[in-house]
Amino acid sequence: MASENFKKLQARLRGLAGKAIEDYRMIAAGDRVMVCLSGGKDSYTMLDVLLSLQRSAPLHFEIIAVNLDQKQPGFPAEVLPRYLDELGVRYHIIEQNTYAVVKRVIPEGKTMCGLCSRLRRGALYRFATENGVTKIALGHHRDDIVETLFLNMFFGGRLKAMPPKLLSEDRRHIVIRPLCYVPERLLVRYAAAREFPIIPCTLCGSQPDSQRLAVKRLLQQWQREHPGRIEAIFSSMRNVALSQLADPVAFDFDALDDAAAAAEPLF
Repeated sequence: MASENFKKLQARLRGLAGKAIEDYRMIAAGDRVMVCLSGGKDSYTMLDVLLSLQRSAPLHFEIIAVNLDQKQPGFPAEVLPRYLDELGVRYHIIEQNTYAVVKRVIPEGKTMCGLCSRLRRGALYRFATENGVTKIALGHHRDDIVETLFLNMFFGGRLKAMPPKLLSEDRRHIVIRPLCYVPERLLVRYAAAREFPIIPCTLCGSQPDSQRLAVKRLLQQWQREHPGRIEAIFSSMRNVALSQLADPVAFDFDALDDAAAAAEPLF
């Protein structure tokens, strides 16, 4: 029987994901949701939570778990199919040797994440198009989103992160992130309690000097010194005052002169 602590953790994850889905209208009646399963703690938990919500949701939606086998050396190809068969979940394994492409194109010591991400995205979008998928669910959590914000600020000069819901550039796919309200520490606890068969990544996860890991360490230090810091940063992303920033495209600063001229005099 599940312990009370586990039940509380499970209920909290379900509540946070349910609120995110409701806030951003991520899933509608009749949706076919493709759950992108990497073999990491985040995607395993996302699948668990969505299956739980599916059982009790007032609307019907389908779930199909999809894994991209990138042909990394030593990748245990039998782990996910065995796990999903035991779970009784409909799934599909896409086989595409993106590992060889990334290793051939990216020089040793350079960040592989960008190219790897683009290749994965292309394969997943293609499968979604061919199989009538209406929503593509990714397992990014709150801390991932905050890290991406700082990565773009520090290294790209852009105030940009990963939105909870996204329309792809070709306007053919809607990407959702049901775990966008969930702090990573809860996912670590849940994955340990559920004893998921974790599959380590030998591409992005094997780069100890990556910019993302550097930002992650910085945020973790802030969180230790000032508990609640990451939560406050994420909250600020949901409370944006465009007039208090400096983007002339996002906010019409020229219109301020007209507004001031049209204002009624105080006396």
